[in-house]
Amino acid sequence: MRALSIAATGMLAQQTNVEVIANNLANMNTTGFKAQRADFQDLLYQNISEPGANSSDSGTLLPSGVQLGAGVRTASVYRVTTQGDLKSTSNPYDVAIQGPGFFRVTQPDGTDAYSRAGDFGLSPQGQIVTDQGYTVAPGIAIPTNALSVAVNAQGQVSVTVPGQTAPQVVGTLELNRFANEAGLKPIGNNLYLETPSSGSPQSGVPGSAGYGTLQQGFLETSNVNAVDEITSLITAQRAYEMNSKVVTAADEMLQETARLGGS
Repeated sequence: MRALSIAATGMLAQQTNVEVIANNLANMNTTGFKAQRADFQDLLYQNISEPGANSSDSGTLLPSGVQLGAGVRTASVYRVTTQGDLKSTSNPYDVAIQGPGFFRVTQPDGTDAYSRAGDFGLSPQGQIVTDQGYTVAPGIAIPTNALSVAVNAQGQVSVTVPGQTAPQVVGTLELNRFANEAGLKPIGNNLYLETPSSGSPQSGVPGSAGYGTLQQGFLETSNVNAVDEITSLITAQRAYEMNSKVVTAADEMLQETARLGGS
């Protein structure tokens, strides 16, 4: 009976949906996290009779035909790239992006990764690094005797050192944009990798055309909306229940068929 396998595809799809929602809720407090959404497609159809096929020798046509679907599958799990709220932390090394763009960081193997999380710190050598210790491009070193550090909206990093009244610019943070941000590959630790779907990174100065600005002493929160996630969870649960009822109904029909066959 087709209903069993069709309903099974629906249950598997809703299981994936719940897993995506669970990951969103688990990362509600993750800095710079972007929520994901599962997208589904119907499967191939069995064409028992084609729409428009001849229904008689006199040329009459079937108005709709008969096509039976085979169920549903997960087509994609796309990333929602909307801006998260900014949260004040008063930490001078926390930097939030307000608008488009990603920080570029250098991984231990020398390859580049990209991140929206600006919870930075300093390495033993005084370089600005991520909370994993990865260098933030373009590699800015803070003097060990710096009295204060300031990052302006355009990414300029200035320090005040003893004996100098005017701040000294020690570097400028860069931002990177992609033609298709949803095509970036997440690898954990708030990092993404470039893929053929994302396109190549285009680096620029914060505040220039098409790039966001920076906010020192703030972090970007996740863009997960708890109300939307709970609503989606309830909808997914109900859809799963309905598919399971189809399985139960199909099983009862098979039992009845077997009973009639044995009587």
